[in-house]
Amino acid sequence: MDISWDDARLFLAIAETGSFSGAARRLRIGQPTVSRRLAALEYGVGAKLFRRGVEGAALTAAGERLLQPARKMAEWAGELQRAAESTDTSPKGVVRVTASPFVSFDFLAPFAAHVARKHPGLRLEVQSSVAYVDLGRGEADLALRLRAPAQEDLKLVYTLDVRNTVFVSKTLKEKLPRRPTLQQLPWVAWAPPYEALPPNPQLEALIPGFSPAFTADNFLVMLAAAEAGLGAMVLAHVPHRFLRPRDLVPLDMDLGPHAWSQLHLVCAKSALDIPRVRRVSELLVEELERAKRR
Repeated sequence: MDISWDDARLFLAIAETGSFSGAARRLRIGQPTVSRRLAALEYGVGAKLFRRGVEGAALTAAGERLLQPARKMAEWAGELQRAAESTDTSPKGVVRVTASPFVSFDFLAPFAAHVARKHPGLRLEVQSSVAYVDLGRGEADLALRLRAPAQEDLKLVYTLDVRNTVFVSKTLKEKLPRRPTLQQLPWVAWAPPYEALPPNPQLEALIPGFSPAFTADNFLVMLAAAEAGLGAMVLAHVPHRFLRPRDLVPLDMDLGPHAWSQLHLVCAKSALDIPRVRRVSELLVEELERAKRR
């Protein structure tokens, strides 16, 4: 049988999220539609592709055989889409940029207003996520990430060295010793299922028996808690010109080997052939260069 790209994308969404509900969210369709379309695909293939259980959907042997070809199909679908879009010579339309919740909130949202003023025909769609989307498949056009790309189909466009700084509210700072240690601070940190995200592992390495005073699974909730004086937060201090006023002040503290990190601008290698993506990439590099000089 001929397997369409829509069927392959449905199959991949179930396989990679591990559930029908996760696939429905990724594809932005209803769960009954996922079940109906998978049943039609399995009928055409002549084999069950998933075993459904309390823990989700697991690939059968037949499903395992389809996984790698489907992933290659996804990569080529992304290439095909970018090749088609590269024929449009004018920088207009939607550019999808993905980044962490902090970078999305602190930098990309005000940057989008700058892009709209400079190029009224361009619009940014910001995908705020702690997970890395697949740029090769075209799930986003550009990404700002803490890790440099290792995949051959991705291009590193720019890297900015970023200083990690401890911030507290003014009211909390007044209650602290003149030169507090890391151990003396109450901390705001990530809650499960995101406890492995920075800065949790770094703080655990620096503070024996690390136990945060407040945790949340949402960055804005964590920020609100820090501004309310519940604890300190480690934030990447990027001195860009769009910085919003914060009810937080920095502390002069030594984070040792974790004092610096890097922010990488990444895209699929062929993405910069698309005029609108190339222009937004250029504007991002301009702003990151400006921040580097401040």
